[in-house]
Amino acid sequence: MPDSSSTANLARVMRDEVKRYSPGEKLPSSRVLVERYRVSPVTVSAALRQLTAEGLVTTRPGAGAFRAESGPSVAAAGDTSWQAIALSAELAADGVPRSVDASDLLVTLATPPAGVVELSGGYLHAALQPERALAAALARAGRRPGAWDRPPTEGVAELRAWFAREIGGVTPSQVLVTGGGQPALTGALRALASPGAPVLVESPTYPGLLAAARAFGLRPVPVPMDAGGVRTDLLADAFRATGARVFVCQPLFQNPTTAMLAPERRAEVVRIAREAGAFVIEDDFARRVVHEDAGELPPTLMSEDHDGVVVHITSLTKVTSPSLRVGAIAARGPVVDRLRAIQIVDSFFVPRPLQEAALELVGSPAWSRHLRTVAGELRARREVLLTALRTRLPGWTPPRVSPGGFHVWQRLPDGTDERALAAAALREGVAVAAGRHYFPAEPPAPHLRLSFVSPAEPGEIAEGVHRLGRACDSLAG
Repeated sequence: MPDSSSTANLARVMRDEVKRYSPGEKLPSSRVLVERYRVSPVTVSAALRQLTAEGLVTTRPGAGAFRAESGPSVAAAGDTSWQAIALSAELAADGVPRSVDASDLLVTLATPPAGVVELSGGYLHAALQPERALAAALARAGRRPGAWDRPPTEGVAELRAWFAREIGGVTPSQVLVTGGGQPALTGALRALASPGAPVLVESPTYPGLLAAARAFGLRPVPVPMDAGGVRTDLLADAFRATGARVFVCQPLFQNPTTAMLAPERRAEVVRIAREAGAFVIEDDFARRVVHEDAGELPPTLMSEDHDGVVVHITSLTKVTSPSLRVGAIAARGPVVDRLRAIQIVDSFFVPRPLQEAALELVGSPAWSRHLRTVAGELRARREVLLTALRTRLPGWTPPRVSPGGFHVWQRLPDGTDERALAAAALREGVAVAAGRHYFPAEPPAPHLRLSFVSPAEPGEIAEGVHRLGRACDSLAG
């Protein structure tokens, strides 16, 4: 796979070069471009594809690349101001205020400009992804008998069985294959809560959960956490005060705090929800992104609940590639039928070739090797980040260290304007995530979430912290 920054840089240079050619004139060959710019043929091909998509270049098989006969088409200007009234009327029709705001999610999804060290991302860098194993799995999957047939709406049977074994305590019939963790989460919210209803969430929590809840007209209600995860005494109070019927939690390496739910609180969370007549959505996103020193992990909450309280969500995406959108949701009782119906209405099913590729991947010897490699890399990168923070920013409170997840949750000195710091950091060439994106209400203190999986190699992590230190110096001076 070409490096995205190299492709972007070459495309930027070639945009200016293309302007020197007449419409229809042939551009230099790929071999010439490789030699001129000292990049790989794959990078040249990717840059040409990008310019073709922008309408600047056309390609002819066997002939080469040419400047497009005319520039990119520009749509005629129109007046769309009427939509402000139409959209407002539609959203307010049932009396429940809604907003669809993905800005907090874009902090971890957006690709920073070229030259910026990314300490804000939420996915493995391409260097850590099992690209060869994925390519081989896709190739084998495409040759499977029936690989391109319509799959069962609930998912391919063998993949459901694999997820059931991974989750523990459930049967394949209680598992639905989903297009990743986010669709499973949004489907669960829609299945379990009505518009206008309160939903209890950990505070702080994953911004994608907050965005989805608000988009469906739900009211996220924060339940504070400490080093042992959600405070169960306050969870019981929140159920009584709000009448909520759903609590969403991440018991393992919680995002963003990386906390693990304390052993004595695991059964307590399920008991409190059961007494409130409520569901617990267990977002088990981090089980496969453990570090080499993690030791034995606790079982899923679902494996210890037999009364249908826990609805479990898992995904392969975090430990493989952001484009392997394959996950699962598991539940017991009548709610399974509702979850299946929502998925059918939303997307019919997950494409069968993708499910077959996931099966090929997890059934291959490369799967266990990849998990071991990632575990070692995550531990090493975590230590690089922690060492850099201690060296460059010794006045900061040391972050809690957890043997899992992709990041550390850094408490900032009181009075720090985290948004100003994030903006200053970007000016210095490092992207970080401000902590306020993770709180459903006013943050009790300033934080940064610092990722150690987005940079290409460990040296970039240390350089990113160095640039962050310069940002702090610029604000202090």
